[in-house]
Amino acid sequence: MNEKQFRNKVTWFSFAFSLLVIWQHSYNAQLFLGMTEGMEQVYRAEHAIGDLLGQVAVPGFFMISGYLFYRNFGSGEEWRDTLAGKWRRRIRSVLVPYILWNFLYYLGYVVASRLPWVRDVVGKGTIPFTVESAVDAVLHYTYNYVFWYLYQLILLILLAPLLYPVLKRCWSRWLFLFVAWCLVLMNVNLPLLNEDALVYYATAAAVALGGGAAREKRGGIPVAEQAGSRGSGMIGAAMLLLAVLTYWCGLRFAYVPGFVSCRVLAVSGLWLAVPGERLPRTRDFMRNNFFLYAVHFAIVRLINKAGARLIPATGWEPFALYLLMPFLALAVSTCLARILKRRVPLLWRLLNGGRN
Repeated sequence: MNEKQFRNKVTWFSFAFSLLVIWQHSYNAQLFLGMTEGMEQVYRAEHAIGDLLGQVAVPGFFMISGYLFYRNFGSGEEWRDTLAGKWRRRIRSVLVPYILWNFLYYLGYVVASRLPWVRDVVGKGTIPFTVESAVDAVLHYTYNYVFWYLYQLILLILLAPLLYPVLKRCWSRWLFLFVAWCLVLMNVNLPLLNEDALVYYATAAAVALGGGAAREKRGGIPVAEQAGSRGSGMIGAAMLLLAVLTYWCGLRFAYVPGFVSCRVLAVSGLWLAVPGERLPRTRDFMRNNFFLYAVHFAIVRLINKAGARLIPATGWEPFALYLLMPFLALAVSTCLARILKRRVPLLWRLLNGGRN
């Protein structure tokens, strides 16, 4: 793949992962049907879809982020200059949106909790409007739960001065990944940082920094950026089958490492199985995937809670709404994005992290 094709593939995958995340956050059976027998059937159907497809969504984000951060990293003394540049760009693309979105969600809940006709839909009582509450909401994503991912990503980005010296060498790279997997296997909880997020991020970072002789034989092109071939497609398909097997093992034996293995294999397998040079050019609405990720939680909650009050549900109506939810959220977010781009372009750039 050339650079344009690689970027196009990244956008395709990020867009797909954004849609899959919405299914994880759209469960509505109990909201519509209460504790009934029918609710249990709809609940199981929704979770069968969301839990399975959701295995690749956020882990996929971590792996894309890890790969892009360490891609084209400088060597020798140059790596510090490279790191400084990447940190500056991540302040705009990650830290600023994290702060701004968390604050906007907090303000939204504060206002909504004081409007009689919205308070019951929100269902959180009266949210205090104080400096302490605002700071807590910004730092700990109190009212914007989906930004736990960005919180973890910020921590991983800050760890770059420690991760890069380890991941750039073959022996220390494998040792580090071995230790990270041991933390998952032994269910060791790290301070602040999720050990499974570390596995996803570091695995992709290792791929970006590794390659060695095999990379040189391919003209210096990383394995993850090679043009699609029959061999890579077969390897990708095999990894996807193995991902399904490890997912089943995780369900069958309640084995968390099985789920972590499934996610790494599924994301990697999908990437290898899909030839980037054959993907059509992404459309404009597909390039707003960060904005979709940031705003979808509010859209989903509003549609589900309003629907539960307005739609008399006795059967599978909630499931139909659940299936449509990613596309409804996409339509609403696309309209919002167009309005922001035209009316307040500066705010749009801040909310979208300067992404095109």
